[in-house]
Amino acid sequence: MSSAPIKIETLARINNNLGLMQAGSIVSLDITTPAGQKGKFRSTFVGFLAKQYVLIQIPDSSKLGNFGQFITQGAGVTVRGLIEGNEGAVAAFVSSIKQTIQLPSKLMVLDFPTSISVQSLRKTIRIDTDILSKIRIEKNYWQGMITDLSKNGCQLRVDNGEEISLAKDKSIDFVIETFPELGQLKFSGQICSQKQITNGVSLGIQFNEGSKESVVKLLYHVVTLEL
Repeated sequence: MSSAPIKIETLARINNNLGLMQAGSIVSLDITTPAGQKGKFRSTFVGFLAKQYVLIQIPDSSKLGNFGQFITQGAGVTVRGLIEGNEGAVAAFVSSIKQTIQLPSKLMVLDFPTSISVQSLRKTIRIDTDILSKIRIEKNYWQGMITDLSKNGCQLRVDNGEEISLAKDKSIDFVIETFPELGQLKFSGQICSQKQITNGVSLGIQFNEGSKESVVKLLYHVVTLEL
């Protein structure tokens, strides 16, 4: 399948953004089967050659499962990965597999993308999550689930948390130990809203300014897992 012509200025932007994705960095792959079944896998960005191809490591066969049979020429793939800069962002592009290589390493060779989108992590992105967290409101401790996350705030579900009442404007402290590679993350915020839901409450949280570094660290990590 031939690629659409790439304008010079567009090519420069694509080269720049792909160049900010470091070789060896983690990316996520979205693969859709001919029947419409979708799979999401973590992989590694290897590199690219301008106007020709992008190299991505083929995920381990034990993780691909039945999706391994669809890693073939012409298959559509969406790639997302972190790019480093002053703000930190997620780059995403849609491509198709030109060919696969088995030696010396298992790689998929993707068509060079005709466009690439970039979304700032620090400014705009909000993603759905399911992150377990220990929380403290005043002197009371709870188990909660962060159901969506952005740099500035999150939505927190507390099951069997009907006792939490009139909590708006109160401070809340988080401890997250879900990701051992990040160590123990601690941050805090203010409760901005509260809504009764089935079996508990849902709290809208605005993070304190001093917590942003820890929050962005968490957001970076979750993006590589979820986006």
